[in-house]
Formats: sequence, structure tokens, C-alpha cells
Amino acid sequence: MSAGSAGSARSAGSRLPADVEPGVCAAFRDALDLVGSKWGIAIIVAAGGGPIRFAELHRAIPGISRRMLTLTLRTLERDGLLVRTVHPTVPPQVEYAATPLAEELFRSTRALSEWAENNHERIAAARAAYDGRGFA
Repeated sequence: MSAGSAGSARSAGSRLPADVEPGVCAAFRDALDLVGSKWGIAIIVAAGGGPIRFAELHRAIPGISRRMLTLTLRTLERDGLLVRTVHPTVPPQVEYAATPLAEELFRSTRALSEWAENNHERIAAARAAYDGRGFA
């Protein structure tokens, strides 16, 4: 059956199944960018326990630079995953808290995290077998 014929599972010229809209794929890619970011989920988890200050976040996430923390916080705030609150003190005290949207994202990533944990050894074995065949 050709890609353009009636009843095809794919739309003409596309490798996507007919019931998958391109806009859905774009939304999914956006979500994967959030989940796949090196620091995003770690920051969401750290901020999920309630308001947390920048220095506390920096200490809670080993290996993140202050600049990367700043950039990632801005991205997460822009995406509606964190709320930044500036308290009018001298010097100003800034706190970050996860939004309900971030908490939903974190709950959704738990299944992926469990899958990764349950299959880590199988993936490592598959990589070793592949690398042993000289394809690397």
C-alpha cells in the first residue's frame, strides 16, 4: 500500500503515523528538552520541597556552575516551571519554588526514571556487544 493510498497508516510524504499531528511532535520535543536538560530536573526536584534560595540550590546540585544555574533557572521560570520571588530585604533575598506544572512534569518522569533504572544493565550489555563487533 503506498503512503498516499486510502487507509494508509502514514500521511503522504511523512514517516509519522496518520494519527500523529506535527504539532504534537513539536510539543513532545519541547517536553523532552525539559526532561533531557542536564540540570533541569535536578533543579525542579530541589525546588519541589518548597522555596529554596540560590545558594542552597547551588549547594544541593553538585557540579553545576553558578552561571549554568542562573541560566537554567531563567529557562525554567520562562517555561512556567519555577516561580522566582524577590523579598524586599537588604540585600534582596531571592527564592525559587516549583510550580504545579513542574511537579506534574516530575511525576511524569518517574516512570522514565524507573524504566532507565530497570534497564540500565541491559542497555550497557547491548552497547558492549555492539562495541565488541567493531561498529563503534
